[in-house]
Amino acid sequence: MALRSQLCRNLKELRILFCQKSPSSAPARSFVENNYKDLKTLNPKLPILIRECSGIESQMWARYDMGVERGIRLEGLSEQQILKALEDLIKAGASTKA
Repeated sequence: MALRSQLCRNLKELRILFCQKSPSSAPARSFVENNYKDLKTLNPKLPILIRECSGIESQMWARYDMGVERGIRLEGLSEQQILKALEDLIKAGASTKA
């Protein structure tokens, strides 16, 4: 994914929240397990926060310049759809700079 390296340019912080045990959070956990290392390697200065909380609904939040935040619910999304949601958040960050 070419946009992975653009996280630092468009985002100030990325937060992923999910439940450690819930079956509905399994795609979010899988996404983190399979993509965190690459995302962090390509964006070493970007804070990527992983938050586990029992019973919470899976979510992804992006913080942009001036404290602007956007969030996406991840419930019911596959790992590929979560990747697409991240791409949408990156693109939204690019549009906030225009």
